[in-house]
Amino acid sequence: MSTHINAAGKNDIAPSVLLPGDPLRAKFIAENFLENPKCYNEIRGMLGYTGTYKGVPVSVQGTGMGMPSMGIYSWELITEYGVRNLIRIGTAGSFHEHIKVKDIVVGMAASTDSNYIHAFDVPGTYAPCASYELLTKIAAASDMLDIPFKAGNIVSCDVFYELSDDWWKKWASMGIMAVEMEAAALYMNAAYNNVNALALMTISDHFVTGEKATAQERQTSFTDMMKLALEAAVM
Repeated sequence: MSTHINAAGKNDIAPSVLLPGDPLRAKFIAENFLENPKCYNEIRGMLGYTGTYKGVPVSVQGTGMGMPSMGIYSWELITEYGVRNLIRIGTAGSFHEHIKVKDIVVGMAASTDSNYIHAFDVPGTYAPCASYELLTKIAAASDMLDIPFKAGNIVSCDVFYELSDDWWKKWASMGIMAVEMEAAALYMNAAYNNVNALALMTISDHFVTGEKATAQERQTSFTDMMKLALEAAVM
């Protein structure tokens, strides 16, 4: 048993896990997409479920917000429960006019302003990136379901409320598609433990236009992203 998922037994969690930040999004996915879902975790309100999708076991685990929280849950899933494929399904803020609210983006790499890498004692600058294996599966699911996505570099930031209104423009000038708060930690944990990870996000906020999705839309309406992740998880 792990520290933060300690209600789950070794065989209660599938080898492939979807990771929404919002535990209520985990509940929504379990109840609307999985067959015979069973809740294996309620510790700290961070809901986790295992069921089947197209006959294949799949789990969905809420992770909370930020790299420390993602770091905890992804590390325990990998090291304590043997999870091999971890797909973040979250939200992000777009830095470019052509990447619109409700578009889906995949982080091929995750730049960051975090010092999360210090835990691994790497003697230089590390560039965390997605699993090519999972990326090809997402691409195949996209073709099959006719659900498009955009792939490129994202940035994982520690601070949500920045003091400068223009802080994001320097990242945008380097081609960064969007900002979120978890992917870099997930990618680092996966790399160190030699497992697959990928971050798939729906754009919920737009730094250029100011458009924002509602809280309810964030929780329950980004179903195309969920479908892509589930298909990739069972391929």
